[in-house]
Amino acid sequence: MSAPSVDVSVTLPGGMGRAVDGFEGYLTAQRGMSDHTRRAYLADVTAMLHYARRQGAESLAQVSPVMLRGWLGTQADRGLSKATLARRSASIRAFWRWVTHTGLAVVDPSARLASPKVPLHLPDVLSEGAAARLLDTAREAAFAAQGDDRPPALRAWAAAELLYGAGIRVSELIGADVDDVDTSERLIRVLGKGAKERVVPFGLPAARAIEAWLREGRGVLARSDTGPALLIGARGGRWTTRRVREAIHELAALAGVDDIAPHALRHSAATHLLEGGSDLRTVQEVLGHSSLATTQRYTHVDAERLRAVYAQAFPRA
Repeated sequence: MSAPSVDVSVTLPGGMGRAVDGFEGYLTAQRGMSDHTRRAYLADVTAMLHYARRQGAESLAQVSPVMLRGWLGTQADRGLSKATLARRSASIRAFWRWVTHTGLAVVDPSARLASPKVPLHLPDVLSEGAAARLLDTAREAAFAAQGDDRPPALRAWAAAELLYGAGIRVSELIGADVDDVDTSERLIRVLGKGAKERVVPFGLPAARAIEAWLREGRGVLARSDTGPALLIGARGGRWTTRRVREAIHELAALAGVDDIAPHALRHSAATHLLEGGSDLRTVQEVLGHSSLATTQRYTHVDAERLRAVYAQAFPRA
């Protein structure tokens, strides 16, 4: 999610600058966005307003639909992907909705702004067999590890089991605290996108992995200043996204399955839930999707698999 380059040496007129500051406060307090997404939205809006000023606009009221389309056109000319263009279109529409709602402008110039249609991207998933091999490998590696190698191996096992067994995001995994996990009830409380909290079930294998990590791994790595984080690194601090990614890549290589990103375990869990007969609403709740349309993409994954089996096995394919 790259941000557009902005000439920060050029100061926006007072009304525009104050609007950007107010929009930042709105995104922080109301939308619950991650820091990364909020920065990207603000960079989009700032770049758009700089462009509008170069086109002659000295106030929000002077920004026209033509200027907005022109700015998006310059972004397209840079060869950006449709997904990035759609994100930038969404950020400036969100800005103008907020501007008109708060009365900083009367007319919304983005009201008829078209958003590039993003092609459907089918997420990478492991087969049930491959997922089982990866998790079995993680467990075996954890039990086989000795000495200083044991805590990292236990941590990797617990992480893999939660990413797949609970279908949670990596950010939710590393954001979880010890008190967020109940291994007796097999539930984990996570904070998802938009600062929305949900409680997600996980299975017995994940419970065993978490208990082993808490019993034999976390205490070894914990320091006097270690906080409540469930998963911690070698120096006692909260585990990072990069370290999770490295651990899952290593497990995939060790298990001899396709090299995957950690998020693919979440995709795999969703796909296997649907293949096992779960309804879309249940999967939506487990994954924490705000829109059912987001969950529905996993039905496309299932359909693609059915097509592949049909083409290979059916004599009239």
